[in-house]
Amino acid sequence: MGFDLTEQIERHLIGDQIVWLTTVTPTGWPAPRPVWFVWDGSAITIYSLNDGAKLRHIAANDKVSLNFDAGPGGGDIVVISGRAKVLPDAPPPSRFPGLLDKYAPAVEYMGRSAQWFDQNYGVALRVTPERAWTIP
Repeated sequence: MGFDLTEQIERHLIGDQIVWLTTVTPTGWPAPRPVWFVWDGSAITIYSLNDGAKLRHIAANDKVSLNFDAGPGGGDIVVISGRAKVLPDAPPPSRFPGLLDKYAPAVEYMGRSAQWFDQNYGVALRVTPERAWTIP
């Protein structure tokens, strides 16, 4: 089963504000975390806390899953599996295309600034989808 970008998957990738990123700890436990993300048409970019545990997890095992919230009644399920890697040359989050367009209101609501976001969430991760499953 490969990754087929369906209308349902693309709707979540473009419209959702949060996705659950699940990494695997070095001892084999799943570790889901809600994260902000941007879809660029071929991969998902997520910015991590500079010392986030997910960085250690991905260094040990690059397999991840992304789970989107279900719709009312438990339908509209989208789960994407893929591989994650750190992007060492990525710009800071405030300069990453589309990120502040999507999340500036949330950053402001939290009483933070774009500079705070850059200083604390400075590690970019790129998730390349390899497969997905959905329930309408």
